[in-house]
Amino acid sequence: MAANNKKYAKPVYLVDGNRTPFLRARGRPGPFKHADLGIYAARSLLLRMPFEPNEFDEVIFGSTMPGPDEANLARVVALRLGCGDRVPAYTVQRNCASGMQALDNAAMSIASGRSDLVLAGGIEAMSHAPLLFHPSMVNWLADWWAAKSIGQRLQLVPKFSPRMLAPVIALLKGLTDPVVGLNMGQTAELIASRFGITREQMDQFAVESHLKLHQAQENGELDEIVPVYDARGKIYDFDDGVRPDSSLEKLAKLRPAFDKPYGLVTPGNSSQITDGAAALVLASESAVKKHDLPVMARLVSTEWAALTPAEMGLGPAHAIAPLLKSQRLKIDDIDYWEINEAFAAQVLAVVAALKDKEYCKQQLGLRSAVGEIPDERLNIHGGAVALGHPVGTSGARIVLHLAKLLEQKNAKTGVASLCIGGGQGGAMLIERSVA
Repeated sequence: MAANNKKYAKPVYLVDGNRTPFLRARGRPGPFKHADLGIYAARSLLLRMPFEPNEFDEVIFGSTMPGPDEANLARVVALRLGCGDRVPAYTVQRNCASGMQALDNAAMSIASGRSDLVLAGGIEAMSHAPLLFHPSMVNWLADWWAAKSIGQRLQLVPKFSPRMLAPVIALLKGLTDPVVGLNMGQTAELIASRFGITREQMDQFAVESHLKLHQAQENGELDEIVPVYDARGKIYDFDDGVRPDSSLEKLAKLRPAFDKPYGLVTPGNSSQITDGAAALVLASESAVKKHDLPVMARLVSTEWAALTPAEMGLGPAHAIAPLLKSQRLKIDDIDYWEINEAFAAQVLAVVAALKDKEYCKQQLGLRSAVGEIPDERLNIHGGAVALGHPVGTSGARIVLHLAKLLEQKNAKTGVASLCIGGGQGGAMLIERSVA
Protein backbone atom coordinates (compact mmCIF):
# COMPACT_ATOMS: atom_id res chain seq x y z
CA MET A 1 0.00 0.00 0.00
CA ALA A 2 1.18 3.51 -0.76
CA ALA A 3 2.65 5.18 2.27
CA ASN A 4 1.10 8.64 1.68
CA ASN A 5 -2.62 7.86 1.85
CA LYS A 6 -2.72 4.09 2.44
CA LYS A 7 -4.65 3.36 -0.75
CA TYR A 8 -3.88 0.09 -2.47
CA ALA A 9 -0.98 0.81 -4.82
CA LYS A 10 -2.87 -0.46 -7.87
CA PRO A 11 -6.62 -0.77 -8.54
CA VAL A 12 -8.29 -3.79 -6.92
CA TYR A 13 -11.75 -4.64 -8.20
CA LEU A 14 -14.57 -6.66 -6.67
CA VAL A 15 -15.98 -8.54 -9.64
CA ASP A 16 -18.79 -10.54 -8.07
CA GLY A 17 -19.71 -12.49 -4.96
CA ASN A 18 -22.10 -14.90 -3.31
CA ARG A 19 -22.90 -16.02 0.17
CA THR A 20 -24.87 -18.87 1.67
CA PRO A 21 -27.87 -18.24 3.86
CA PHE A 22 -26.81 -17.78 7.48
CA LEU A 23 -28.25 -20.70 9.43
CA ARG A 24 -28.80 -20.40 13.17
CA ALA A 25 -27.23 -23.07 15.36
CA ARG A 26 -29.86 -25.12 17.13
CA GLY A 27 -27.97 -27.02 19.81
CA ARG A 28 -26.33 -29.61 17.58
CA PRO A 29 -24.05 -29.64 14.52
CA GLY A 30 -25.76 -28.09 11.53
CA PRO A 31 -26.24 -29.81 8.16
CA PHE A 32 -23.11 -28.32 6.58
CA LYS A 33 -19.45 -28.47 7.52
CA HIS A 34 -17.06 -25.62 6.81
CA ALA A 35 -15.88 -26.83 3.43
CA ASP A 36 -19.43 -27.61 2.30
CA LEU A 37 -20.45 -24.02 2.99
CA GLY A 38 -17.43 -22.70 1.13
CA ILE A 39 -18.23 -24.85 -1.90
CA TYR A 40 -21.83 -23.68 -2.00
CA ALA A 41 -20.82 -20.02 -1.68
CA ALA A 42 -18.29 -20.25 -4.52
CA ARG A 43 -19.62 -22.83 -6.98
CA SER A 44 -22.30 -20.82 -8.77
CA LEU A 45 -20.06 -17.75 -8.55
CA LEU A 46 -17.35 -19.52 -10.53
CA LEU A 47 -19.88 -20.75 -13.06
CA ARG A 48 -20.62 -17.11 -13.87
CA MET A 49 -16.97 -16.33 -14.56
CA PRO A 50 -15.66 -16.32 -18.17
CA PHE A 51 -12.40 -17.96 -17.05
CA GLU A 52 -11.61 -21.41 -15.67
CA PRO A 53 -11.13 -22.00 -11.93
CA ASN A 54 -7.51 -23.00 -12.50
CA GLU A 55 -6.77 -19.45 -13.68
CA PHE A 56 -6.94 -18.08 -10.15
CA ASP A 57 -3.57 -17.04 -8.81
CA GLU A 58 -4.61 -17.69 -5.20
CA VAL A 59 -7.50 -18.80 -3.04
CA ILE A 60 -7.75 -17.18 0.42
CA PHE A 61 -10.44 -17.78 3.03
CA GLY A 62 -10.79 -16.61 6.60
CA SER A 63 -11.96 -18.97 9.33
CA THR A 64 -11.45 -19.18 13.09
CA MET A 65 -12.30 -22.78 13.91
CA PRO A 66 -12.30 -25.15 10.91
CA GLY A 67 -12.90 -28.82 11.58
CA PRO A 68 -10.07 -31.20 12.46
CA ASP A 69 -10.37 -32.81 9.02
CA GLU A 70 -10.27 -29.44 7.25
CA ALA A 71 -6.74 -28.25 7.95
CA ASN A 72 -5.95 -25.30 5.65
CA LEU A 73 -9.62 -24.99 4.83
CA ALA A 74 -9.02 -22.72 1.83
CA ARG A 75 -6.94 -25.40 0.13
CA VAL A 76 -9.64 -28.01 0.72
CA VAL A 77 -12.25 -25.72 -0.80
CA ALA A 78 -10.01 -24.78 -3.75
CA LEU A 79 -9.37 -28.40 -4.65
CA ARG A 80 -13.01 -29.38 -4.32
CA LEU A 81 -14.00 -26.43 -6.52
CA GLY A 82 -11.76 -27.71 -9.32
CA CYS A 83 -9.12 -25.01 -9.09
CA GLY A 84 -6.54 -27.70 -9.71
CA ASP A 85 -3.37 -28.83 -8.01
CA ARG A 86 -1.34 -25.80 -9.06
CA VAL A 87 -3.44 -23.00 -7.53
CA PRO A 88 -2.06 -22.19 -4.05
CA ALA A 89 -4.46 -21.54 -1.19
CA TYR A 90 -4.21 -20.51 2.44
CA THR A 91 -6.45 -19.76 5.40
CA VAL A 92 -6.21 -16.64 7.57
CA GLN A 93 -7.38 -16.01 11.13
CA ARG A 94 -8.07 -12.61 12.70
CA ASN A 95 -11.00 -13.65 14.88
CA CYS A 96 -14.18 -11.78 13.87
CA ALA A 97 -12.42 -10.08 10.94
CA SER A 98 -10.97 -13.20 9.33
CA GLY A 99 -13.13 -12.77 6.22
CA MET A 100 -12.11 -9.13 5.83
CA GLN A 101 -8.48 -10.12 6.40
CA ALA A 102 -8.77 -12.59 3.52
CA LEU A 103 -10.01 -9.77 1.27
CA ASP A 104 -7.24 -7.44 2.44
CA ASN A 105 -4.60 -10.10 1.78
CA ALA A 106 -6.04 -10.71 -1.67
CA ALA A 107 -6.13 -6.97 -2.38
CA MET A 108 -2.53 -6.49 -1.29
CA SER A 109 -1.44 -9.38 -3.48
CA ILE A 110 -3.19 -7.83 -6.48
CA ALA A 111 -1.97 -4.31 -5.69
CA SER A 112 1.61 -5.55 -5.50
CA GLY A 113 1.33 -7.14 -8.94
CA ARG A 114 1.80 -10.68 -7.65
CA SER A 115 -1.76 -11.75 -8.48
CA ASP A 116 -4.42 -10.86 -11.00
CA LEU A 117 -7.31 -13.09 -9.96
CA VAL A 118 -8.03 -14.16 -6.38
CA LEU A 119 -10.95 -16.04 -4.87
CA ALA A 120 -11.37 -14.81 -1.29
CA GLY A 121 -13.93 -14.81 1.50
CA GLY A 122 -14.86 -16.30 4.83
CA ILE A 123 -16.25 -19.57 6.15
CA GLU A 124 -17.54 -20.55 9.58
CA ALA A 125 -19.71 -23.43 10.80
CA MET A 126 -19.98 -22.42 14.44
CA SER A 127 -22.38 -25.24 15.22
CA HIS A 128 -19.53 -27.67 14.47
CA ALA A 129 -17.19 -26.20 17.08
CA PRO A 130 -15.73 -29.22 18.87
CA LEU A 131 -16.24 -30.46 22.40
CA LEU A 132 -12.86 -31.14 24.00
CA PHE A 133 -11.63 -33.33 26.82
CA HIS A 134 -10.58 -31.68 30.06
CA PRO A 135 -6.75 -31.71 30.48
CA SER A 136 -7.08 -34.21 33.35
CA MET A 137 -8.82 -36.63 31.00
CA VAL A 138 -6.23 -36.05 28.29
CA ASN A 139 -3.43 -36.83 30.74
CA TRP A 140 -5.23 -39.95 31.98
CA LEU A 141 -5.67 -41.19 28.41
CA ALA A 142 -2.02 -40.47 27.66
CA ASP A 143 -1.02 -42.66 30.61
CA TRP A 144 -3.48 -45.34 29.51
CA TRP A 145 -2.08 -45.50 26.00
CA ALA A 146 1.50 -45.44 27.31
CA ALA A 147 0.86 -48.38 29.67
CA LYS A 148 2.75 -51.48 28.55
CA SER A 149 0.84 -54.10 30.52
CA ILE A 150 -2.60 -54.95 31.87
CA GLY A 151 -1.23 -54.39 35.38
CA GLN A 152 -0.21 -50.83 34.59
CA ARG A 153 -3.64 -50.12 33.18
CA LEU A 154 -5.35 -51.60 36.21
CA GLN A 155 -3.37 -49.18 38.37
CA LEU A 156 -4.87 -46.30 36.38
CA VAL A 157 -8.48 -47.36 36.87
CA PRO A 158 -8.85 -45.92 40.43
CA LYS A 159 -7.46 -42.62 39.17
CA PHE A 160 -10.35 -42.19 36.76
CA SER A 161 -13.24 -39.95 37.79
CA PRO A 162 -16.50 -39.34 35.90
CA ARG A 163 -15.89 -35.63 36.44
CA MET A 164 -13.01 -35.91 33.98
CA LEU A 165 -15.57 -36.55 31.23
CA ALA A 166 -17.09 -33.08 31.55
CA PRO A 167 -16.53 -31.54 28.10
CA VAL A 168 -14.67 -28.33 27.42
CA ILE A 169 -16.79 -26.28 25.01
CA ALA A 170 -14.36 -24.90 22.45
CA LEU A 171 -16.79 -22.22 21.27
CA LEU A 172 -17.07 -20.70 24.75
CA LYS A 173 -13.28 -20.77 25.10
CA GLY A 174 -12.90 -19.06 21.74
CA LEU A 175 -15.34 -16.31 22.72
CA THR A 176 -13.46 -15.52 25.92
CA ASP A 177 -10.40 -13.30 25.92
CA PRO A 178 -7.53 -15.13 27.64
CA VAL A 179 -5.69 -11.92 28.55
CA VAL A 180 -8.41 -10.01 30.39
CA GLY A 181 -10.54 -13.05 31.23
CA LEU A 182 -13.76 -11.56 29.86
CA ASN A 183 -16.12 -13.12 27.36
CA MET A 184 -17.34 -10.99 24.49
CA GLY A 185 -20.69 -10.30 26.16
CA GLN A 186 -18.96 -8.95 29.24
CA THR A 187 -16.92 -6.56 27.10
CA ALA A 188 -20.20 -5.33 25.59
CA GLU A 189 -21.49 -4.65 29.09
CA LEU A 190 -18.42 -2.54 29.81
CA ILE A 191 -18.77 -0.28 26.80
CA ALA A 192 -22.52 0.03 27.32
CA SER A 193 -21.77 1.32 30.80
CA ARG A 194 -19.09 3.67 29.48
CA PHE A 195 -21.51 5.42 27.13
CA GLY A 196 -24.67 5.10 29.22
CA ILE A 197 -26.46 2.87 26.74
CA THR A 198 -29.71 1.56 28.20
CA ARG A 199 -31.36 -1.85 27.93
CA GLU A 200 -34.26 -0.27 26.05
CA GLN A 201 -31.88 1.26 23.48
CA MET A 202 -30.24 -2.13 22.93
CA ASP A 203 -33.55 -3.92 22.56
CA GLN A 204 -34.89 -1.25 20.21
CA PHE A 205 -31.79 -1.61 18.04
CA ALA A 206 -32.27 -5.40 18.00
CA VAL A 207 -35.95 -5.13 17.02
CA GLU A 208 -35.06 -2.79 14.17
CA SER A 209 -32.34 -5.17 12.97
CA HIS A 210 -34.86 -8.00 12.68
CA LEU A 211 -37.49 -5.85 11.01
CA LYS A 212 -35.00 -4.41 8.54
CA LEU A 213 -33.74 -7.86 7.59
CA HIS A 214 -37.27 -9.21 7.20
CA GLN A 215 -38.18 -6.27 4.98
CA ALA A 216 -35.07 -6.81 2.87
CA GLN A 217 -36.02 -10.47 2.48
CA GLU A 218 -39.56 -9.54 1.44
CA ASN A 219 -38.27 -6.96 -1.06
CA GLY A 220 -35.68 -9.31 -2.63
CA GLU A 221 -32.79 -7.05 -1.61
CA LEU A 222 -30.45 -9.89 -0.58
CA ASP A 223 -29.64 -11.27 -3.99
CA GLU A 224 -26.12 -12.23 -2.89
CA ILE A 225 -27.60 -15.35 -1.26
CA VAL A 226 -27.42 -18.68 -3.08
CA PRO A 227 -29.56 -21.60 -1.87
CA VAL A 228 -27.96 -24.67 -0.31
CA TYR A 229 -29.24 -28.25 -0.09
CA ASP A 230 -28.55 -30.81 2.59
CA ALA A 231 -28.07 -34.57 2.15
CA ARG A 232 -31.83 -35.14 2.38
CA GLY A 233 -32.60 -32.58 -0.30
CA LYS A 234 -33.92 -29.92 2.05
CA ILE A 235 -33.39 -26.43 0.69
CA TYR A 236 -32.12 -23.49 2.72
CA ASP A 237 -32.52 -20.21 0.91
CA PHE A 238 -32.82 -17.46 3.53
CA ASP A 239 -31.25 -16.28 6.79
CA ASP A 240 -33.32 -18.27 9.25
CA GLY A 241 -32.40 -16.39 12.44
CA VAL A 242 -34.69 -13.48 11.59
CA ARG A 243 -37.67 -12.92 13.88
CA PRO A 244 -40.19 -10.72 12.05
CA ASP A 245 -42.40 -10.73 15.14
CA SER A 246 -39.68 -9.27 17.35
CA SER A 247 -40.84 -6.55 19.72
CA LEU A 248 -39.67 -4.54 22.70
CA GLU A 249 -42.17 -6.36 24.89
CA LYS A 250 -40.79 -9.77 23.99
CA LEU A 251 -37.15 -8.77 24.34
CA ALA A 252 -37.80 -7.12 27.70
CA LYS A 253 -38.68 -10.55 29.12
CA LEU A 254 -35.21 -11.98 28.43
CA ARG A 255 -32.73 -12.20 31.26
CA PRO A 256 -29.13 -10.92 31.12
CA ALA A 257 -26.79 -13.50 29.66
CA PHE A 258 -23.35 -12.36 30.76
CA ASP A 259 -23.64 -10.20 33.86
CA LYS A 260 -26.33 -11.78 36.02
CA PRO A 261 -28.62 -10.55 37.38
CA TYR A 262 -28.08 -6.85 36.66
CA GLY A 263 -26.57 -6.81 33.17
CA LEU A 264 -28.17 -5.38 30.04
CA VAL A 265 -26.87 -7.68 27.31
CA THR A 266 -29.24 -10.55 26.54
CA PRO A 267 -29.49 -13.22 23.83
CA GLY A 268 -32.08 -11.00 22.16
CA ASN A 269 -29.77 -8.01 21.66
CA SER A 270 -26.70 -10.08 20.79
CA SER A 271 -25.63 -11.70 17.54
CA GLN A 272 -26.57 -15.32 16.97
CA ILE A 273 -24.39 -18.44 16.80
CA THR A 274 -24.56 -19.19 13.10
CA ASP A 275 -23.15 -21.13 10.14
CA GLY A 276 -22.41 -19.46 6.81
CA ALA A 277 -19.87 -18.62 4.11
CA ALA A 278 -19.15 -15.84 1.62
CA ALA A 279 -16.98 -15.93 -1.52
CA LEU A 280 -15.80 -13.01 -3.65
CA VAL A 281 -13.77 -12.71 -6.83
CA LEU A 282 -11.17 -9.93 -6.78
CA ALA A 283 -9.29 -8.88 -9.90
CA SER A 284 -6.59 -6.54 -11.16
CA GLU A 285 -7.22 -3.94 -13.82
CA SER A 286 -5.47 -6.09 -16.42
CA ALA A 287 -7.57 -9.16 -15.52
CA VAL A 288 -10.78 -7.11 -15.81
CA LYS A 289 -9.76 -6.04 -19.30
CA LYS A 290 -8.47 -9.45 -20.38
CA HIS A 291 -11.63 -11.33 -19.38
CA ASP A 292 -14.08 -8.45 -19.89
CA LEU A 293 -15.20 -8.82 -16.27
CA PRO A 294 -18.00 -6.85 -14.66
CA VAL A 295 -17.01 -4.63 -11.74
CA MET A 296 -19.18 -4.21 -8.65
CA ALA A 297 -16.84 -1.96 -6.73
CA ARG A 298 -13.23 -1.01 -6.12
CA LEU A 299 -11.51 -1.78 -2.84
CA VAL A 300 -9.84 1.49 -1.92
CA SER A 301 -8.17 0.99 1.45
CA THR A 302 -8.27 -1.06 4.64
CA GLU A 303 -7.36 0.07 8.14
CA TRP A 304 -6.56 -2.12 11.15
CA ALA A 305 -6.44 -0.83 14.71
CA ALA A 306 -6.04 -2.14 18.24
CA LEU A 307 -7.24 -1.23 21.72
CA THR A 308 -7.69 -2.86 25.11
CA PRO A 309 -9.35 -6.30 24.80
CA ALA A 310 -11.75 -5.30 27.58
CA GLU A 311 -13.38 -2.80 25.19
CA MET A 312 -12.95 -4.73 21.97
CA GLY A 313 -16.41 -3.69 20.74
CA LEU A 314 -15.13 -0.15 20.15
CA GLY A 315 -12.66 -1.45 17.58
CA PRO A 316 -14.60 -0.04 14.59
CA ALA A 317 -14.24 3.51 15.95
CA HIS A 318 -10.48 3.02 16.21
CA ALA A 319 -10.29 1.77 12.60
CA ILE A 320 -12.85 4.10 11.01
CA ALA A 321 -11.24 7.31 12.31
CA PRO A 322 -7.80 6.75 10.75
CA LEU A 323 -9.37 5.33 7.59
CA LEU A 324 -11.36 8.50 7.01
CA LYS A 325 -8.42 10.69 7.94
CA SER A 326 -6.02 8.92 5.55
CA GLN A 327 -8.48 9.33 2.68
CA ARG A 328 -9.37 12.93 3.63
CA LEU A 329 -13.01 11.99 4.05
CA LYS A 330 -15.71 12.96 6.51
CA ILE A 331 -18.64 10.89 7.71
CA ASP A 332 -20.96 12.83 5.39
CA ASP A 333 -18.86 11.69 2.41
CA ILE A 334 -19.84 8.05 3.03
CA ASP A 335 -23.12 6.99 1.44
CA TYR A 336 -23.65 3.76 3.40
CA TRP A 337 -22.14 1.98 6.39
CA GLU A 338 -22.05 -1.66 7.42
CA ILE A 339 -20.88 -2.14 11.01
CA ASN A 340 -21.12 -5.74 12.12
CA GLU A 341 -23.59 -6.20 14.94
CA ALA A 342 -21.72 -8.38 17.38
CA PHE A 343 -23.97 -6.82 20.02
CA ALA A 344 -26.53 -4.04 19.80
CA ALA A 345 -24.65 -2.29 22.60
CA GLN A 346 -21.43 -2.50 20.65
CA VAL A 347 -22.72 -0.77 17.50
CA LEU A 348 -24.47 1.88 19.59
CA ALA A 349 -21.23 2.45 21.51
CA VAL A 350 -19.23 2.84 18.29
CA VAL A 351 -21.67 5.47 17.03
CA ALA A 352 -21.49 7.21 20.41
CA ALA A 353 -17.68 7.12 20.49
CA LEU A 354 -17.30 8.66 17.04
CA LYS A 355 -19.46 11.64 17.98
CA ASP A 356 -17.93 12.07 21.45
CA LYS A 357 -15.30 14.83 21.37
CA GLU A 358 -13.53 13.70 24.54
CA TYR A 359 -13.31 10.06 23.44
CA CYS A 360 -11.98 11.08 20.04
CA LYS A 361 -9.37 13.33 21.66
CA GLN A 362 -8.24 10.99 24.41
CA GLN A 363 -8.52 7.60 22.70
CA LEU A 364 -8.22 8.35 18.99
CA GLY A 365 -5.75 11.23 19.14
CA LEU A 366 -8.00 13.63 17.24
CA ARG A 367 -8.67 17.30 17.78
CA SER A 368 -12.43 16.96 17.50
CA ALA A 369 -15.17 14.38 17.14
CA VAL A 370 -15.31 12.34 13.93
CA GLY A 371 -19.05 12.88 13.65
CA GLU A 372 -22.34 11.02 13.83
CA ILE A 373 -23.25 8.19 11.46
CA PRO A 374 -26.85 8.77 10.31
CA ASP A 375 -29.25 5.97 11.25
CA GLU A 376 -30.68 5.93 7.74
CA ARG A 377 -27.27 5.06 6.30
CA LEU A 378 -26.24 2.39 8.83
CA ASN A 379 -27.05 -1.31 8.40
CA ILE A 380 -30.20 -0.48 6.47
CA HIS A 381 -30.96 -4.16 5.82
CA GLY A 382 -30.28 -5.27 9.38
CA GLY A 383 -27.22 -7.05 10.66
CA ALA A 384 -25.80 -9.84 12.76
CA VAL A 385 -28.30 -9.45 15.61
CA ALA A 386 -30.91 -10.67 13.11
CA LEU A 387 -28.98 -12.82 10.66
CA GLY A 388 -26.10 -14.10 12.79
CA HIS A 389 -22.36 -13.69 13.07
CA PRO A 390 -20.46 -16.71 11.75
CA VAL A 391 -17.21 -15.32 13.03
CA GLY A 392 -14.83 -16.04 10.17
CA THR A 393 -17.39 -15.03 7.54
CA SER A 394 -18.85 -11.72 8.70
CA GLY A 395 -15.99 -9.52 7.49
CA ALA A 396 -16.46 -10.79 3.94
CA ARG A 397 -20.25 -10.71 4.23
CA ILE A 398 -20.46 -7.03 5.13
CA VAL A 399 -18.13 -6.01 2.28
CA LEU A 400 -20.13 -8.05 -0.24
CA HIS A 401 -23.46 -6.73 0.99
CA LEU A 402 -22.16 -3.17 1.03
CA ALA A 403 -21.09 -3.48 -2.62
CA LYS A 404 -24.53 -4.86 -3.50
CA LEU A 405 -26.17 -2.01 -1.60
CA LEU A 406 -24.18 0.63 -3.45
CA GLU A 407 -25.39 -0.92 -6.70
CA GLN A 408 -29.01 -0.98 -5.56
CA LYS A 409 -28.94 2.63 -4.42
CA ASN A 410 -26.72 3.92 -7.25
CA ALA A 411 -24.42 5.22 -4.54
CA LYS A 412 -20.67 5.70 -4.67
CA THR A 413 -18.91 5.20 -1.35
CA GLY A 414 -19.26 2.79 1.56
CA VAL A 415 -17.39 1.69 4.67
CA ALA A 416 -17.57 -1.81 6.17
CA SER A 417 -16.25 -2.25 9.69
CA LEU A 418 -16.30 -4.68 12.59
CA CYS A 419 -14.96 -5.25 16.07
CA ILE A 420 -12.50 -8.07 16.65
CA GLY A 421 -12.14 -10.28 19.69
CA GLY A 422 -8.83 -9.59 21.39
CA GLY A 423 -9.19 -5.84 21.13
CA GLN A 424 -8.93 -4.86 17.46
CA GLY A 425 -10.97 -3.21 14.75
CA GLY A 426 -11.02 -3.33 10.98
CA ALA A 427 -12.54 -1.01 8.37
CA MET A 428 -12.58 -1.20 4.58
CA LEU A 429 -13.46 1.61 2.18
CA ILE A 430 -15.03 0.68 -1.14
CA GLU A 431 -16.37 2.76 -3.99
CA ARG A 432 -18.08 2.29 -7.31
CA SER A 433 -18.55 4.38 -10.43
CA VAL A 434 -21.88 6.17 -10.48
CA ALA A 435 -23.54 6.72 -13.85
